[in-house]
Amino acid sequence: MPLDVSKIKALCFDVDGTLSDTDDLYVQKVSKFFPRFLFKDPDHAARRFVMWVEAPGNALLGLADTLHLDDEMVAVIHWLNRRRKHPSKGFLLVPGVDAMLKHLHGRYPMSVVSARDEKGTLAFLEQYDLVKYFDVIVTGLSARFTKPYPDPILLAAQKMNVAPENCLMIGDTTVDIRAGKSAGAQTLGVLCGFGEEPELRHFGADEIVEDTTKLLDLLK
Repeated sequence: MPLDVSKIKALCFDVDGTLSDTDDLYVQKVSKFFPRFLFKDPDHAARRFVMWVEAPGNALLGLADTLHLDDEMVAVIHWLNRRRKHPSKGFLLVPGVDAMLKHLHGRYPMSVVSARDEKGTLAFLEQYDLVKYFDVIVTGLSARFTKPYPDPILLAAQKMNVAPENCLMIGDTTVDIRAGKSAGAQTLGVLCGFGEEPELRHFGADEIVEDTTKLLDLLK
């Protein structure tokens, strides 16, 4: 279903691959270790590997899509979020995201809806001074269940005082799209992260853009 811009009253952003860069440089380096005689598409295999390293929660939930183990996998993610040690390295910002958020600030209530825990989410937002743009920050343990369940988006909508159907969930994986659709929100898939267009469309993305900053073109 095409995106209905007139219905959008609030914005919900994923973090990994949406606001935080997917480390394309790492993908290029790692792909050299995926020989073509074993992997039909080494770049694709490398990107999936980096996803496991950089965003294990989304990676595990993607696997759960195939194995039909969502409930069990969400329990594992909660356990990991409580015990995960955070790397000391800094985060990378998707180019142009700061300017985009500055432009949208005040036009729409905005929230972060992340599968990361609070510490990791705030570490990224604070590194780039992005906290000031968001009215609500929902992390992996804020709601009873995390994405792909609707709970985090429903919570963000409630805190922004906006109906879920008037929210736009913006994310790079099927986990984000599934969560948005199950909450009754519209969804925007971005291709600057871990997801790929066919799978994002398969799970019902209302619109797909090359990268997160292209959201501005849609909301003119």
